[in-house]
Amino acid sequence: MRERLEALRARTAAAAVAAGRRPDEVELLAVSKGHPAAAVREALALGLERFGESYVGEAVPKAAELGGSGARWVYLGPIQTNKTRLLAENFSWVLGLCSHKAARRLDAQRPDGLPPLQVCVQVNADGDPAKAGLAPDRLDPFLESIQDLKRLTVRGLMTIPRKTEPEPATGAMPVTGPPAFTVLADLFAKHVAAGHPWNTLSMGMSGDFEAAIVAGSTQVRIGTALFGPRPGKPGAQADGEGAHHG
Repeated sequence: MRERLEALRARTAAAAVAAGRRPDEVELLAVSKGHPAAAVREALALGLERFGESYVGEAVPKAAELGGSGARWVYLGPIQTNKTRLLAENFSWVLGLCSHKAARRLDAQRPDGLPPLQVCVQVNADGDPAKAGLAPDRLDPFLESIQDLKRLTVRGLMTIPRKTEPEPATGAMPVTGPPAFTVLADLFAKHVAAGHPWNTLSMGMSGDFEAAIVAGSTQVRIGTALFGPRPGKPGAQADGEGAHHG
């Protein structure tokens, strides 16, 4: 894992510099879903602190096993309303908020002893019917509808683009990235310019993170390229949850 992380950091830095950005402007979010607590401990020893999980039935026991380790947990994926209490009680961040009902439940169920839950709103930036998220023109009404919630703090936006196919001639991934990256980056910049105190633009995964960085991403979600192939998805089937990150 140390070698993989060093390679990822080098590639991240190179992409940032190529885009005229500082490497420290980009966070590597370690997507640990499907990997055991031992893998998270190894990543913690390498200096990583935040870990993305998509299956509540897997994540909550894993977090309990690693209690006191300093790991901070980020939920990625569709938010089922019957899981909002577990999310509100066990996670520090939620990426993928796009439901008014889920927002209200997370706010009401966030324990008073914890700081506000940090959230990124998911935007379906390229209109992929297979993906969750708000249409870009529904973002403003959604933000207005949740602005009274005191136990949630919106930190920015995230997206999952349509799958990008490699170039037929070379097999290489396009360096420009999918159009969703540009759409979301423009939307993010517009809202920051309008006064939203956001600092998180979460886009890019193991297969396309360099293009996402060039487009402006401040957080790339890396699973397979860091931890290796997933050995399984404990708890996923029982939860009935889907996942699409890392």
